[in-house]
Amino acid sequence: VISWGYESEAPGNSPFVDQHEWWGTRDMAAFLSVPAAIEFHKKHRWEKVRDACHELARDALEQICGFTGLAPLHSGADHWFGQMIAAPLPDHVEIAVLKTRLYEEHKIEVPLIDWNGFKLIRVSVQGYNSRQDIDALCRALPALMG
Repeated sequence: VISWGYESEAPGNSPFVDQHEWWGTRDMAAFLSVPAAIEFHKKHRWEKVRDACHELARDALEQICGFTGLAPLHSGADHWFGQMIAAPLPDHVEIAVLKTRLYEEHKIEVPLIDWNGFKLIRVSVQGYNSRQDIDALCRALPALMG
């Protein structure tokens, strides 16, 4: 954000520094919340939560690729993703129709994307998601895709 330095009264050697050195009004809330966020992660053992989310994401990828018969977009190595996966969907799937039916019939909200000739589902697993959520998605998808 260019602020007070846009027309600097005492320009220095770097126009970039002049234009960005002083932001004017700055909301400190994000900076001040960092200690509380770190404490929250410690208190709730977030490493274990993150690992559990990763396992659910991996299971979702395996199940989706299993019933579509399509290969994952990357090798099976776990280090290629954290808590979010993108799995390919068959060409015959109508993205808009599937997205609507997932929500209206199963109350499942998930991004479906048509990107560079690939139809994809993006599954993002957070600390509030459960095995039941992934199972519900993996039951609904093949039923709706035909």
